[in-house]
Amino acid sequence: MKTDLVLWDWNGTLLNDVSLCLDALNRLLARFGYSQRYDLDGYRKIFGFPVEEYYLRAGFDFSRNSFDELAKSYMADYTPASVACPLTDDARPTLDRLHQAGLRQVILSASPIDTLQRQTAERGVADCFDTMLGLGDIYAKSKVELGLSYLERSGFDPARAVMIGDSTHDYQVARALGVECILYSGGHQSAQVLAATGAPVVPTLTAAADRILAGQAAN
Repeated sequence: MKTDLVLWDWNGTLLNDVSLCLDALNRLLARFGYSQRYDLDGYRKIFGFPVEEYYLRAGFDFSRNSFDELAKSYMADYTPASVACPLTDDARPTLDRLHQAGLRQVILSASPIDTLQRQTAERGVADCFDTMLGLGDIYAKSKVELGLSYLERSGFDPARAVMIGDSTHDYQVARALGVECILYSGGHQSAQVLAATGAPVVPTLTAAADRILAGQAAN
């Protein structure tokens, strides 16, 4: 079926912040006196949502330090450092290509909305999106309510929408919204983890656009 709307995840999909997030996790562990450290493969195995459960998998003990304290410390480290994070290599060409094909594009992210607005503006892509949907705090809860509210307000048919993300949570969100999902394997979770969802997994954003536009041509 023809696609009218692309819902984009931001972190790890359009914004290449995986290395920063890995480093920030290891710095958080060190800051609070934990001995374990993660390499990229280890990080991509434990990462996920809800963030509380990810922190527990990383080995944090909430009886020693609350999730609130850890999350605030993490963001105090991550936020200023994220200025240096680039877009994913083929992000801008992919955004332009889908725009030229007439598709609406929206960011649907667990990031705080003010962070999204700043990060997209810094990278010159804010004007690529019809709107940005982000959360109001730093605790990264589910994106489902945001997405459902947007679809209801905008009148888009979920059957003509697709979500592009880099985590199993993005797949779960897509299912809850009733939209298709394409998962990008260059972000916070590995291709093996993503493939277990049964959703199409692609190595580049270019390949994601190829799938969407092939569907356009077939209609």
